[in-house]
Amino acid sequence: MSRTRIKFCGLTRPGDVRLACELGVDALGFVFAKDSPRRLLPQHLAGLRAAVSPLVDIVALFMDPVGSEVSSVIRALKPTLLQFHGNENDVFCRSFGLPFIKSVAMGGGSEDAVTARKRYPSATAFLLDGHASGQPGGRGEPFDWSRVPPLGKPVFLAGGLNPGNVGKAINLARPYAVDVSSGIESAPGRKDGEKMQQFVDEVARADRNQE
Repeated sequence: MSRTRIKFCGLTRPGDVRLACELGVDALGFVFAKDSPRRLLPQHLAGLRAAVSPLVDIVALFMDPVGSEVSSVIRALKPTLLQFHGNENDVFCRSFGLPFIKSVAMGGGSEDAVTARKRYPSATAFLLDGHASGQPGGRGEPFDWSRVPPLGKPVFLAGGLNPGNVGKAINLARPYAVDVSSGIESAPGRKDGEKMQQFVDEVARADRNQE
């Protein structure tokens, strides 16, 4: 059975981090984009980092940052992966010596994903989100999951996912991973334990149905 990986994004509380790890989530996303309600500050990082279990990937998310900001987060958080949501170019994204995920705005159509594949040859994976080009991610906007084009690299599916629709999304898109933030929250940055559990359960159910 192929297993869909799970990434919980926008975590801001150590308790939510610990629960995510207990639920077997593969990766945790920490947000450093300036306009995000889930943005973390340096004083938050030690407690969050200490709550992460071994073998769980840590993803640091940026949108059009300066290089010194990325380097500072890398020193403090020691992430496994970087994730870029802005107009950063391939050279900038790979300049930090860590693998990176490039976000693609799917609100304008699947052509944007094909273009991103050419613009970011160094990307480890692509994250397809439902927002329009030029808008920040994390808005909880779905897109037509049947329009995911073959990109030749792992695809993270994001945008409007929640426990009620993630199974359908997996069946339509067959992604490498699913990425959820607002769909498991009671408020921005505050995860809901019951929704977290339900999301993990529904991903496992969808994977079983693909056998």
